[in-house]
Amino acid sequence: MEVLEFSGIVFGISAAAGFLGSLTGLGGGVVVTPALTLLLGVDLHYAMGASLVSVIATSSGAAAAYVKEGFSNVRVGMFLEIATTVGAVAGAHLVSVVPASGLAIVFGAVLLYSAWHSIAGRTEKIDSPPDRIAVRLKFDGAYPGPQGKLLYHVQRVKAGFSLMFGAGVLSGLLGIGSGAVKVIAMDQVMRIPFKVSTTTSNFMIGVTAAASAGIYLSRGYIDPRLAMPVMLGVLAGSLAGARQLIGAGIRPLRLVFAGVIGLLAVEMIYNGLTGRMG
Repeated sequence: MEVLEFSGIVFGISAAAGFLGSLTGLGGGVVVTPALTLLLGVDLHYAMGASLVSVIATSSGAAAAYVKEGFSNVRVGMFLEIATTVGAVAGAHLVSVVPASGLAIVFGAVLLYSAWHSIAGRTEKIDSPPDRIAVRLKFDGAYPGPQGKLLYHVQRVKAGFSLMFGAGVLSGLLGIGSGAVKVIAMDQVMRIPFKVSTTTSNFMIGVTAAASAGIYLSRGYIDPRLAMPVMLGVLAGSLAGARQLIGAGIRPLRLVFAGVIGLLAVEMIYNGLTGRMG
C-alpha cells in the first residue's frame, strides 16, 4: 500500500473516530486503536501512541468549541480530574498484582449494563435539589437549550468523585481511556445533563491523555507518519461532531453512546476471555 493511500485511509478512519468521540465524550481512541490494529495491521504500541494523540486532538478541538458555546462545566471537570489522575497512578502500580483479564470481563459487563441503562435513559430534570459540596464549589451551572439557558444542579459529588477514582484505576490497569465511566458517572450519578456530561468528558480526557503521551513519546511509540494523519482526521471529525451535538436531540445521542460503549464492552469481554489483556 502506498504511503499516500495509507495516510488517506487513516485520515478517514480518524475523522469518523473523532466525530463519534466528540458526540459521546469517549474520545477518538475507542475507534482508532482497534481500527488501526485490526484493519491496517499497525503494531498495538504505535496504534495506542497515535490513539493518545487523537484523544488530545479530540479534546483540543471539541472541548474548545464546547467551552465557547457554554456546554462544558470546567469547574466540575477540573475537580473530577484529580480523582482520575490519582486513580490512574494507583492503577499503574497495581498492574503486577491484579489479574487484568478478569478485571476486563467485569468491566465489560458493567459497560454492557451501562449501555442498556443509557438506552433506557432518564428524565432530564433541572429542578433537583443541589448538593452542599456542589454549592460550596460553585458546580451548578446552565447550558444552551432550544428556548434559552437551562439551569441544572450537580448532585452526589462524593459518589461521582469515587467513581472517577475507579475510572482512573481501570485506565491505569487496562491501558484504556476512562471516558465511558466519566460520562456514566456524571450523567447517571451526579445527574448532570447528558450534553454537559459528554462535553465535560471531552474537556477532561485531554488532560489524562497528555500525561500518558509523554511516556509513549519517550519510548518511541509515537510515529509522526502515523500520528499526523490520525491527529488531523480526529481534529476534523471532532469539530464536525461539536457542530452536530449543539442541535442534536438527547435520545439520538444516548443511542449513539450506548452503541459505542456496547461494542467496547464486547471487545473488553472478548479480550479478557482470550487472555489478551494480560
